[in-house]
Amino acid sequence: MDAQVIATFLDHLLIERGSSRNTVAGYQRDLARYREYLDSLGKADLAQVSENDVAGFAIWLGHPRETAEGEGPKPLSASSIARAVVSVRGLHRFAASERLVPTDVANGVKPPRSGRSLPKALSISEVQAILDAPDPTTATGLRDAALLELLYGTGARISEVLDLDVDDVTAVLNSEDLGLRLIGKGNKERLAPLGSYARAALTAWLVRGRPGWAARSAKGTPALFINSLGRRLSRQSAWAILRENAEAAALTVEVSPHTLRHSFATHLLDGGADVRVVQELLGHSSVTTTQIYTLVTVEHLREVYLTSHPRAR
Repeated sequence: MDAQVIATFLDHLLIERGSSRNTVAGYQRDLARYREYLDSLGKADLAQVSENDVAGFAIWLGHPRETAEGEGPKPLSASSIARAVVSVRGLHRFAASERLVPTDVANGVKPPRSGRSLPKALSISEVQAILDAPDPTTATGLRDAALLELLYGTGARISEVLDLDVDDVTAVLNSEDLGLRLIGKGNKERLAPLGSYARAALTAWLVRGRPGWAARSAKGTPALFINSLGRRLSRQSAWAILRENAEAAALTVEVSPHTLRHSFATHLLDGGADVRVVQELLGHSSVTTTQIYTLVTVEHLREVYLTSHPRAR
């Protein structure tokens, strides 16, 4: 990226805005990192930068990096990332006001809140314990297993799963090439791949569990997940199902349906998935929302390092 744009912006801060030299020096450090990031993307002109590029900068700062000489700069803290995003937003706002670029693409990118607690993700073994808890010999256990496998297997919100009807999954179960159609926030539609475990659990529920309960309802219901009276499962009941199975799995941490969504995203990133793929799977409109999960994985790396390396402490 052209260093002259940054230099002009820093002069604007110092001379016209009256910012202190320490403040300007902080901006200069942040924007030097931003220039390095854009150079790595091959973006030589600020006009080439998109909103996703700006959001990606925050993610880039939160990841360990390597250089040709070996290990690069350490990941920044959430507060440092937030400050860097503020600096970048200021640069883009200035460039747009001076008509150096057509639009301010950074306007919609919000800095992460430094005091924000990270999403609590379960370990893979803890998730496995919950998924193994339902009793497959009962209708209740078949339903609970299908619900839990679907939540963790797709990363869906609880409302998205409870809104599903039987017809929504029938075609998907009959073809491995089809994804599950989910309707998220803002009526936004996305397709979620359905893994073999979720497929097996759903099939068992539809064949051996649901028919008996559905027959108890005089009016009938198209709902995929129902209670023992044949009525669509409520949100409160779904929460209770997860809590009961977490207790059966002897978990001592607080667990909610959203915990499985957090775990889904975190385990994908830990496994090497691209953050933009995770963004699509979660149904986030912007990668900025997904970037919080990268902070989770960086925190996990720190924990592993501190507990495993002989020179960490």
